[in-house]
Amino acid sequence: MPAQLIDGVKLSHQLRADIARRAAELTATGRQPGLAVIIVGDDPASHVYVRNKVKACNEAGFHSVLEKYEADFSEQALLDRIAALNADPAIHGILVQMPLPKHIDPSKVIEAIATTKDVDGYSVLSAGELVANLPGFRPCTPYGCMKLIETTGVDLRGKHAVVIGRSNTVGKPMALLLLQQNATVTICHSGTPDLGYHTRQADIVVAAVGRRNTLTGDMVKPGAIVIDVGINRDDEGKLCGDVDFASVSEVASHITPVPGGVGPMTITMLLMNTLESAERGLAKNQAQPGQASGMDPKPGLA
Repeated sequence: MPAQLIDGVKLSHQLRADIARRAAELTATGRQPGLAVIIVGDDPASHVYVRNKVKACNEAGFHSVLEKYEADFSEQALLDRIAALNADPAIHGILVQMPLPKHIDPSKVIEAIATTKDVDGYSVLSAGELVANLPGFRPCTPYGCMKLIETTGVDLRGKHAVVIGRSNTVGKPMALLLLQQNATVTICHSGTPDLGYHTRQADIVVAAVGRRNTLTGDMVKPGAIVIDVGINRDDEGKLCGDVDFASVSEVASHITPVPGGVGPMTITMLLMNTLESAERGLAKNQAQPGQASGMDPKPGLA
């Protein structure tokens, strides 16, 4: 029996409706959620992504600020703008679109964003909060993947999850989020021999390496849940993921399509993080770069 599709578009619409409702309630109290997006340079794909993010903010009833700068905008000028937004009580989230021009250090830029407004969840302190099981901001794509997995009704406790990919933005945080739900997690990567040996044992597989046909049907345990994070092009130029959808969908119980799976969820979870930042009311105080969120930790998991 073919796998059941996990519809990211449908789930995204449901979550955005709830986000808009909560945003309206918050706005009625005088605290409208606010997201600032900065883009430097003229990368066409980046401008498309930014437009989509601003559009999503407006549709959800958020206050949005879009700042566009030429490719020769200096690193110090960018850091100064981030500092100003850190201190702006109307802004609850700050996002700097990547990639940046070569003369700007992305790490320095990310670390300049106050942790209380790091709604991408990319800073070292945000990563530390995730490792320490503190309720900070979860990186948007892994956060969206977890929401997609939830729709299957699976209880992750004791399940074996394999994450293919070890990036700081998807692979590593994905593994940590699965661990928080008491899954047993294996991380595979380019140095892993016999990838199929690991994936054939997995109840959940998350593929996030950016290479098509990384996961094929003969590498999947019957009944497994497969989440495809990859965005690639096939020989005909059509969008595809890291998973060979045709063969894997004949073996898995649930699978995300590309497009229409993980993609729509990423911006949705950016909205969710921004909303949660506004709800916490942390922006009432001037946020400082390098300041941890200061929220009470969750109980540790053995």
